[in-house]
Amino acid sequence: MPVLGFETTLLVLAFVLLVAGVVGSLVPQVPGAPLSLAGVYVYWVGTGMSDPGIVVLAALTMIGAFTWLVDFAGGAVAARVGGASTKTAVAAGLVGLVLFFVTGPLGILLGVAITVFALEFYRQEDARKGLKAALVTTVGMLASGIVQALLTGSMLVAMLGVALL
Repeated sequence: MPVLGFETTLLVLAFVLLVAGVVGSLVPQVPGAPLSLAGVYVYWVGTGMSDPGIVVLAALTMIGAFTWLVDFAGGAVAARVGGASTKTAVAAGLVGLVLFFVTGPLGILLGVAITVFALEFYRQEDARKGLKAALVTTVGMLASGIVQALLTGSMLVAMLGVALL
């Protein structure tokens, strides 16, 4: 049975990580952006730090960092867009962070939505405004996952281009 060389093993591992990054961007509690970045850097090391070039490596690193930022800030930004106060957005972010370790994806969405609704209803004494903020926050969190998938997918496509060209 043939044994893969070290460099080939690294290149295979790199693409496994890149694919896992795309999947992870859609699955809560799986760090999509860091997996994609790890794939890029494993590939880079596997090619003797020659491929991709420094410019492409820097661009992919910035895309990965931005994707990670979208992952962490998506809910809070959506809460602000929906009319929630900064305090509510911060509280929703903290609730999401805690629920990240305790519940599944549905628990995170529901917990953040309920937090936004409750705090905005208390602050504004208006159920409609609280509901609007909660709905926009929930939609924003779901959209954040789609944006993450597109960004990590673009990293995978770029690395396929690097490998094949």
